[in-house]
Amino acid sequence: MTTPSLRFLGAASTVSGSRHLLEVDGKRLLVDCGLFQGEKRLRLKNWEDFPVPPASIDAVVLTHAHLDHSGYLPRLVHGGFTGTIYATSPTTDLLSLLLYDSAKCQAEDAAYANKKGYSRHRPARPLYDEQDVSRTLRQLRPIDRETWFEPVAGIRCRGHDAGHMLGSCFLEMEVGNPPVRLVFSGDVGRFDAPLYHDPTPPPACDYLICESTYGDRDHRQDNPLAELAAVVNEAVQRGGMLLVASFAVGRAQQLVYLLRTLMGSGQIPALPIWVDSPMAVAATEVFRQHAGEHDFSEAKEAGVIASLTPGDVHLSRSAAESKAINAHDGPGVIIAASGMMNGGRILHHLKRRLPLPETTVLLAGFQAKGTRGRNLQEGAEYLRIHGRDIPVAAAIRQIDAFSGHADRREIARWLAPMPPPKRTFLVHGEPAAARGMAERLTERFQWKTHCPALGERVVLE
Repeated sequence: MTTPSLRFLGAASTVSGSRHLLEVDGKRLLVDCGLFQGEKRLRLKNWEDFPVPPASIDAVVLTHAHLDHSGYLPRLVHGGFTGTIYATSPTTDLLSLLLYDSAKCQAEDAAYANKKGYSRHRPARPLYDEQDVSRTLRQLRPIDRETWFEPVAGIRCRGHDAGHMLGSCFLEMEVGNPPVRLVFSGDVGRFDAPLYHDPTPPPACDYLICESTYGDRDHRQDNPLAELAAVVNEAVQRGGMLLVASFAVGRAQQLVYLLRTLMGSGQIPALPIWVDSPMAVAATEVFRQHAGEHDFSEAKEAGVIASLTPGDVHLSRSAAESKAINAHDGPGVIIAASGMMNGGRILHHLKRRLPLPETTVLLAGFQAKGTRGRNLQEGAEYLRIHGRDIPVAAAIRQIDAFSGHADRREIARWLAPMPPPKRTFLVHGEPAAARGMAERLTERFQWKTHCPALGERVVLE
């Protein structure tokens, strides 16, 4: 047997573009296949030739459905990859939503670039199209957690619950004989997070590939249920609508569940709720189909029946249903994408209701620099929407307890039962975050750590 090697083709010194290539005895297994996102210099990497011919990759194994871990798949298939893509059943269901939506956004971006003439390419083209997505979905094969399978000859693999989102897992692998053991963390969720189970303790391994998104900081120790109740009750007292900018997959479902729990237990009054996002509506149906994945401990403790779509939630699919919400003045809750206010239906509600002092706007997730959400977070007096400066008279509130990523304290808690690996590689984090996580693991556990560079190859002795 040749000595196996690992190449870091993404999420090295950055958060997005997770792609880890495992090679042994002429076989190639790609762990995650994500899009580079964020700054333009990163997005342009999606257009570069893949570092190895896609046709030479035997299989792909995914940790979860988020696009920074899965969104490059149609481009890989377009380039000649014909192997099997392994993922949990909830992940395969979510991919059919996320990848088609991504293809639609690619097409819209290309059309806009052609209209404005700013693309370097003539004409501008999408990274991939719906036909590429259809081919990709035909190559998916669902797997069960806690069950060993062999994606390629000589590599055994099984997934464990990572607690990050519906269907997420971290991957345990055995390569060769005698086996070299690896653990790929994917994205690790938080302990006691609404709707999701705690991440499963990781098994012993020789090499650990671990995320470090928040490796240099700790989240505030807040109770999301109590924080949400306080914001809702304040919004009710103001008498207007509560606008929640939310990610359509995961965050919107958490919010509906917690609002239902708070109303059922009497902590907030009964209110109409609108989920105004076709993607969130479709994703909610996938969540309902996989009810066994959910942790409803908050509802159980409150003595109420858990539900993702109670009777007082209105699911707005069409543009007409979205516009009809304008007839309601509050109090009530509107949950709409996008989470950072980069686009989507939340912009139409902001245009109408930001100038009203009775409105409350809730930022329920991370707001990247340069986004409208960050501008509101930093106290903007006007918000530029569809070419107009909209005055901000609404109250702006934020809840940090909904983050889907474990912080450095929670990563250390997750890893505490694990015997020391030979080496730990810190990925999926900006340089300062990866270094911070490396320092924490070195100080607390005396582990040998390394922050790989993009493209770096290591031999797994």
